[in-house]
Amino acid sequence: MRSSALVRAVLLAGSALASPAAIAQTAGAVVEPATGDAPPAVVATTQETPPANTPTGAATPLSGANLAATEQTNGEVIVTGSRIKQDPNNSALPLQIITNAEITRNGLSSPEQLISFLTTNGSGADNLASNADVTSGAQRGTNGLSAANLRGQGSAATLVLLNGRRVAAHGLSGSAVDVNQIPFAAIERVEVLKDGASAIYGTDAIGGVINFITRKDYKGIGVQAFNDITEEGGGNIYRLSAIAGYGDLDRQGFNIMGAVAYSWNKILRGSDRDFVNGNQPNRGLSIDTRGTPIATAFALNNAANIQRGAFAGQVGTLLGGTSGTFTNGGAAATGPLNGLLVPGGTTTYGAGGINYLNLPGGAGCESMDGGMAYDAQLWNNASARYACAWDTGRAAVIQQPIETLTYYARAVWRPVGSHELSLEVTGSDAKSAKSFSNPQVSTNTSNFQVTYPLNSLTAPTYNAVYNAIAGQFPGVAANYGKPIAFRWRCIACGPREYKTDTKTLRIALAAEGPLWEGWDYRAGGSYSRSEATSVLGSGYYYRGTLASGAYDPSAPTAPGAAGPGLAGLINSGILNPFSLQQSDAALAGLNAVSAFGATLYGGKYELRQVDYSISGPLFRLWGDQSVQLAAGIDYRRETYSFNGSAAAAATAPNIFLAAFDNVNALTPRNRTVKAAYAEMLVPILPGLEVSAAGRVDDYTGFGTTTNPKVSIKFRPWAPLLFRGSYNTGFRVPAFNQIFNGATVSPYSGSDLADPIRCPGGVPNATVPACAIIRPDVITGGNPQLGPETARQFSAGVVIQPAPMFSASVDWWKIDVDDTIQLLTLRQLIDNAALFPTRFQRDASGTIIGLDDTWINAGSRRTQGLEVALRGGVNALGGLFSAGLDGTYLLKKREKLTPTSAYGPSLIGVFTFAGDLGVRWKHNAFVSYSTDQWVLAFTQIFRKGYKNFALPGIAAGTVTRPDYNTRVNDYIIYNLSGSYTGLAPGFRITAGVRNLFNIDPPFAVTYDGNTGAGGSWEPRIADPRGRSYTMSVEVKF
Repeated sequence: MRSSALVRAVLLAGSALASPAAIAQTAGAVVEPATGDAPPAVVATTQETPPANTPTGAATPLSGANLAATEQTNGEVIVTGSRIKQDPNNSALPLQIITNAEITRNGLSSPEQLISFLTTNGSGADNLASNADVTSGAQRGTNGLSAANLRGQGSAATLVLLNGRRVAAHGLSGSAVDVNQIPFAAIERVEVLKDGASAIYGTDAIGGVINFITRKDYKGIGVQAFNDITEEGGGNIYRLSAIAGYGDLDRQGFNIMGAVAYSWNKILRGSDRDFVNGNQPNRGLSIDTRGTPIATAFALNNAANIQRGAFAGQVGTLLGGTSGTFTNGGAAATGPLNGLLVPGGTTTYGAGGINYLNLPGGAGCESMDGGMAYDAQLWNNASARYACAWDTGRAAVIQQPIETLTYYARAVWRPVGSHELSLEVTGSDAKSAKSFSNPQVSTNTSNFQVTYPLNSLTAPTYNAVYNAIAGQFPGVAANYGKPIAFRWRCIACGPREYKTDTKTLRIALAAEGPLWEGWDYRAGGSYSRSEATSVLGSGYYYRGTLASGAYDPSAPTAPGAAGPGLAGLINSGILNPFSLQQSDAALAGLNAVSAFGATLYGGKYELRQVDYSISGPLFRLWGDQSVQLAAGIDYRRETYSFNGSAAAAATAPNIFLAAFDNVNALTPRNRTVKAAYAEMLVPILPGLEVSAAGRVDDYTGFGTTTNPKVSIKFRPWAPLLFRGSYNTGFRVPAFNQIFNGATVSPYSGSDLADPIRCPGGVPNATVPACAIIRPDVITGGNPQLGPETARQFSAGVVIQPAPMFSASVDWWKIDVDDTIQLLTLRQLIDNAALFPTRFQRDASGTIIGLDDTWINAGSRRTQGLEVALRGGVNALGGLFSAGLDGTYLLKKREKLTPTSAYGPSLIGVFTFAGDLGVRWKHNAFVSYSTDQWVLAFTQIFRKGYKNFALPGIAAGTVTRPDYNTRVNDYIIYNLSGSYTGLAPGFRITAGVRNLFNIDPPFAVTYDGNTGAGGSWEPRIADPRGRSYTMSVEVKF
């Protein structure tokens, strides 16, 4: 009687949770042929499917059904995307399972590498290589971050789980999860749900879900050593790991296990690979950065304001001003020198810079390492005819060095029957170093009034520069003795570097077990956090001046300098911007004013979560088939804080070029989420099954949202299965997208023009109205941001005409409204009429600012196909297998306001920071396996896309013979072999990645605003070239 009362009470509670407000859709999951398992259409839970392969191309010793059967004798288990136990090989929605063995055989040493191989992962700036160079505004919080981006919906729209529960987002970004924290040494398998799952998990699960699942009851000791050595040097990868466990859960009722891994990726610089080359003008690529190792001299308007150095207060500089005349206290100042005028015009060459190396008789810009003659035609800038440029891409790292320590411990106890109590502790410490181009030092008339003077120390260099310029432009003789304004790339200063240390911790306590016949419960509580701090490495120095340009007495002063900081070193002539070699005094001076080790910023994200769910048969419908129900509640509290730096305080001396974000400093902000969900699986007829699920979430600051999901599975014939689903989803803004302050950054690119005065907004030197504009760009948070919402549809078919041959095709469609995004500057220019308030103009109508803060902007429509093919045949004493996994993008379009029309297709269209929308990706393999051997040959294919065009080509004012409007396809091959016959518990795996040593395809990726990018695309290609992998694993 008491038992019956308890049953009724729990069922009533489950029914309440499963009310119409909460129920709408299933979240079932299926192992696609992508895992190599037989498709759900024909697999019985007791049938062993043949060994097969994943998108990474490695053989799988057990199918998903086999793996599930080790946990549940009837082959049913809770899989990613559902709370109801079911056979993953006979479920309604696409689930891809990747095993530990596959990871090892493909030489994948990190979660980031694994994710990059998934064809369903987008092509956004989500990996370390994509964020190794200079970044702007909202991307500055990505130091040390590697994220997932399923179906190109963005890293914040992909949910990452560890053992079915959330982990903390990255401490700096506060939105996306850093996959570097995953304990890779303890991973048993990875489940990738290629469907929306907000009805099950809540926010973020729009693009899909990646669930890293650890081993549960390991017994014995295992050690593994792995290396990945490049043929051309640089960028080597190493990993050491160990795992140990004691106790048999079934016989002894407990198990204790732990795993630890240490990995380190060595640095790979752009200068280490010859395909990194920004000086390819015939192909439409040349660099705009005119700060060069031997400085480029400039004219300087308002030069009368120069207050520092031996010529403080003197009117003008060597090359004069850039336009007109002006006065300073009544004294006439120099305007443009007639000798520097472009013939027949009023534009001075001095306005665009003159480098004496590029003058007739000079040594040439190429005499500098990384130097090139400035291509005035490509950049549509005639005034820079005699300037030099410098290849910033060669100075940046193309593989960030990162050292990662991860650890995992788990204790599980069965106090009675099948009830289990478990405690998990997971943590990581990742140290990365983002390194990019040396600092560019430029004269200005506000906060950095530095010039190269004429004095006894500088006379030899000053006269050499003067004589070279005067030989071509005799008019400068009138200004002899006046200081030289310049742009200079300080090689002696070293590359700029941010060192980021990210520490994570996760503690999870869980209980699960049976309630009564067929019913189970799952309960858990967890705490996780991610804390990250970035400090300055090399390349950063105290500026030495106040905002007014006056010397800053609080900044350190080098011996013999005219004043503090860099400004004092330059204005005294100790630092020589017109020489590749610096004196001992200059090097000592740089060391004296270095800001090495100063804190840049830090952030912390914490997550506290409690959940409880029950599942089991609700009632028998027909035969032995029952309606299954799952219901639960979920409570979590998220906390985010962002710390500024004492080095950026108002009273602290300024550090030159450091991207401090004190304006974004945020005291801890909290967000509470309370949710209830329910899921029901109804077997309507033999072969026909419908699932419905729904979730109600209450979010602090955003109210309540309800998201349903409905899915169907229909198998009219054993070899044939149809499946489909409909669901809705949502994503709330990240804390920093709401609360960040406004950051103002001067735009330094040469590719924008006023779109009102110049239709199209593309600069054209021959049209006065199409002059280059360089406004301030304002980025930051928006307190009025709301959540974005999504509707998702999918329909697929799985065919298996024979036990070892299968094929599946799934169509999917994602409609997102009120998208949370930063518009690109080109989007603003192209749609100026839609966003007039985002253009700030002065009294004359000139654009002086662009508001590029976060916005809920319009809608996005994406459609695609996911294909999986598998085949196998037994021959020659083993199994020959072949397969292909591919993703084809059918549609990607956006509109920027609710009432505007959708723009042109964005498939294969270049963007600096967003997703490239690659049309087709696939991974194909052939393999041969026996009891002891597995040999695999894999092809990785990524379709090309539209190339970026520099301003001259974009405006149609210049053509280049070898410019290709499309980037070539990226195709590489991998080869691997694994052998287990040497001794019990011993496995050795060797491989060659990028077998034919294929370089990344040439692509114009240089960003004239940030100076980042160059000649290849890190969102598509691996820059390391051919490499040799070796893994040795021993188990005792």
